[in-house]
Amino acid sequence: MIFSPLEQFEIIPLFSLIIGSKFAFTNSSLFVFLTIFIIMCYFQFTTYKSTIIPNRWQTISEMLFEFIQNMIFESLGTKGARFFPFIFTTFIFIFFCNLLGMIPYTFTVTSHLIFTFSLGMMTFVGLNIIGLKRHGLHFFSLFLPPGAPLALAPLLVPIELISYVFRVVALSVRLFANMMAGHTLLKILATFGWKMLAAGGIFFIIQLFPLAVIIAITGLELAIAFLQAYVWTTLTCLYLSDAINLH
Repeated sequence: MIFSPLEQFEIIPLFSLIIGSKFAFTNSSLFVFLTIFIIMCYFQFTTYKSTIIPNRWQTISEMLFEFIQNMIFESLGTKGARFFPFIFTTFIFIFFCNLLGMIPYTFTVTSHLIFTFSLGMMTFVGLNIIGLKRHGLHFFSLFLPPGAPLALAPLLVPIELISYVFRVVALSVRLFANMMAGHTLLKILATFGWKMLAAGGIFFIIQLFPLAVIIAITGLELAIAFLQAYVWTTLTCLYLSDAINLH
């Protein structure tokens, strides 16, 4: 049998319910809820009976807290304090989804474009609501660069509008592509190494090279799991800054 490296991304219905139309609970849905459960357990465990002098687990949670807090302050200043719960939750959720997908025989939720696009679209709509609520119709001045002559408005506004809408694509495709490409590469190398090991003979020695590459790429993927959550959160802060401060 020939197994595809993309087989790991297949969405499989676990059970179905008839609610108006057919509703299927899939492995993707399972790992979304599992990620939320793990996050809740983690912070409950690390902050339970917290002390002034933190222990190791409490220190990690406080470092994550301060990391996101500093990120928001650098992008938004004191205005960003009210948005801390949203930014912190987004970062932790994406980071834990990426980490959970690194465990063998699990499912990487963020490797599907529909999931990352939906998450990006919800963020995009929320930022627009904040901008309109804060500035009213003046929010649309965001599509005309400051100092630009009004005669160029018919040309500049469509360009700025397209660039603004493509923020959703920039968020979703970057996360999806990195997660899918990394996991696909790991699957290909692991299959290649296993085939060489099964062949025996001289291949038993040669397979040590792809094994070393797999270990190195696994470490890289762990770094990317954090980096992609960081990039998503940073871009969200920048887009939020535009919605609050305009130009």
